[in-house]
Amino acid sequence: MADPDIRFMKRAIHQARRAAMLGEVPIGCVIVRNGQVVGRGYNRRNTDHTTLAHAELLAIDRASRKLGDWRLEGCTMYVTLEPCQMCSGAIVQARIDRVVIGAMNPKAGCAGSILNILEEPRFNHQPEVKRGVLEEECSALLTDFFKDLRVRVREEKLQKEKPSDG
Repeated sequence: MADPDIRFMKRAIHQARRAAMLGEVPIGCVIVRNGQVVGRGYNRRNTDHTTLAHAELLAIDRASRKLGDWRLEGCTMYVTLEPCQMCSGAIVQARIDRVVIGAMNPKAGCAGSILNILEEPRFNHQPEVKRGVLEEECSALLTDFFKDLRVRVREEKLQKEKPSDG
C-alpha cells in the first residue's frame, strides 16, 4: 500500500473500532510525524465521563507528551470524522500542519460543514486539509453503530414494557 494517507486512515479506523467495542461513537484518530504514529485516540466520552474525551484531543495530548512539546508542527492528523468546533480549535492551537478527514459531519463538523475553523484565514495557523479519505468505510462505521444502537434501545424499551411473570 503506497499511499500513506490510506495506510494511516486505516490506523484511525482501527482506533474507531476500539471506541465501538466500548459502546462509544466510533471515531478514531492518529497523529503522524515523519512516517511514525506519535499519538492515537478514540472517542471515550461515556467511558471517561467527560466532554473532553474526543479522539482528536486524546491523540493531541498523547502526541504532545511523546514529543515533549505542545506544538505539533510537522505532524499530520488522520481522523475518521470531521472534527467538531472544540477539536478544530485544538488542532489550530497545536499547530498541526495537515489534517486528513474520512467522513464529513453535516450536523457538527467544523472543518467545512457547519463552520471551517481549520481554514479560517484570520487565525494565526491554518493546516492543510484533505477530505474524503476512505470516506465510505468511515461513514459505514458510524451508520452501522447508530443502526445497532437504535435496535438495542428499542429492544430495551420492549423489555421494560413486558409484563413480568411474577
